[in-house]
Amino acid sequence: MHAPEVGVASPEDRTPVVDALVATFVNDPVVRFFFPDDESYTRSAAVLFGHLFDKQVVKGTVWTVERGAATAIWEPPVAGTAVLDDGRRPALPDDALRRVHAYDQALRAVLPRDPHWYLGILGTHPAHAGRRLGRATMSAGLRRAADDGLPAVLETGNPVNVQIYRRAGWELVDTLTDPIPVWVMRR
Repeated sequence: MHAPEVGVASPEDRTPVVDALVATFVNDPVVRFFFPDDESYTRSAAVLFGHLFDKQVVKGTVWTVERGAATAIWEPPVAGTAVLDDGRRPALPDDALRRVHAYDQALRAVLPRDPHWYLGILGTHPAHAGRRLGRATMSAGLRRAADDGLPAVLETGNPVNVQIYRRAGWELVDTLTDPIPVWVMRR
């Protein structure tokens, strides 16, 4: 099996990347906390993922394989990163925006205060699962963090992912229970 070709995403990759992330996170506990309604999930998740993509693609910190088969959206070295920390308000319903902000505030409280690379989104489209594409896109950001001599941090609301990340060299450093259970990991 050959190594997947990981590339830095461009603005032209937005639609396939966002569409793949919407499909990937349909059962994710955090994303479903934000958008529990099946009827509005697709539109709202697309708005959120589009916001996150737009925020990072201009920084060159979105890595993808096959234009969205797997994508890692990284925040470069910052302290106290959170989902909506750029001052822009995505076009989400007020109730969803309140849930995102509540999560954001809780997460911000447990993230390191020192600069770090933050893996905000890592997803592999279900049609491409099992090919190690997610690990390949994650590795691009980990190399940047290592080059900068900085740690990398992520969080997951899926307990199954904790073991997957541990096998990839991450260590559990904190947990949240409110507003939902989330595991914070560092590498």
